[in-house]
Amino acid sequence: HQTMHTDIGKILAGDQLAGARLIRLLEEGDPKGFAGLKHLFAHTGKTFILGVTGPPGAGKSSLVNHMITEWRRRDLKVGVVAVDPSSALTGGAFLGDRLRMRQHTEDAGVFIRSMATRGHLGGLSTTTREVVLVLDAMGYDIVMIETVGVGQDEVEITECAHTTLVVSMPGTGDDIQAFKAGLLEMGDVFIVNKGDLPGADDEVARLRSMLEMGQKPEEGWVPPVLKTVALKGIGISKLIDACWNHRRHLRDHGLFDKHHLQQTLRLFQRVAMDLAADKMFNGNRESVAYQRLLTDLKNRKIDPVTAAEKLVQKVKVDI
Repeated sequence: HQTMHTDIGKILAGDQLAGARLIRLLEEGDPKGFAGLKHLFAHTGKTFILGVTGPPGAGKSSLVNHMITEWRRRDLKVGVVAVDPSSALTGGAFLGDRLRMRQHTEDAGVFIRSMATRGHLGGLSTTTREVVLVLDAMGYDIVMIETVGVGQDEVEITECAHTTLVVSMPGTGDDIQAFKAGLLEMGDVFIVNKGDLPGADDEVARLRSMLEMGQKPEEGWVPPVLKTVALKGIGISKLIDACWNHRRHLRDHGLFDKHHLQQTLRLFQRVAMDLAADKMFNGNRESVAYQRLLTDLKNRKIDPVTAAEKLVQKVKVDI
């Protein structure tokens, strides 16, 4: 327990090893990880969370890489959570793209964490929110969550982020149109990357007209459509400005703190549900009534719905 307290001090001072240790505990579902979060929570709520999404091949990783450089040039500390839909077999994240970010690993103002979704469908790893809280407590001004785009699974990243960047590229044809339609309502800043390829200007124009036809933006924010060439670092500074403008917009309309509150409530609900489920199943394992329910289910004397209702009735939830 003593080491946990020393770690908390180190984490608040921005110690990357201590931060990585706590993140590993959270990923493993270790109770010590949650104990750490309890101590850190009071020091969170300041970081600016950016989601970066879009179809595979649009160049998200190199874009994120150049954005890191630009945030650092502006003297801001930046954390990156790269979420990969890795196979359950390897369990690791596919690291090819991450190698490009290697240049930042020596920089104490940058923290890069790869996480596997491990079959969790929302496109985000189950512990992404907790990891963002740890980075927030460590004093990172910006946290970028980069996910590999797979259509509807991106809903969760927009819930997690203050500002959602949707990256596309020219010439991807109709197969990507459906994908974009799903992201049009979610994006706050749109980027046509590989902007030196033919058709880039058409793509920008098409996105702008699609956005104009869409719903009225929240609180008067009109999502900009920007052109970048990530590999050459072109258009990155403008992109960072656009993100910062959106952050100012959120703050002016009281949406920044409201967002942190929503994140807190989501985490509260999820942890409460996990604890309740654990109590119901593991806490009742020895009880005669629970064993009888299982026997009745096995002998088909009772249906699963009625069995669940009976179990839940037994659980007292008094606040």
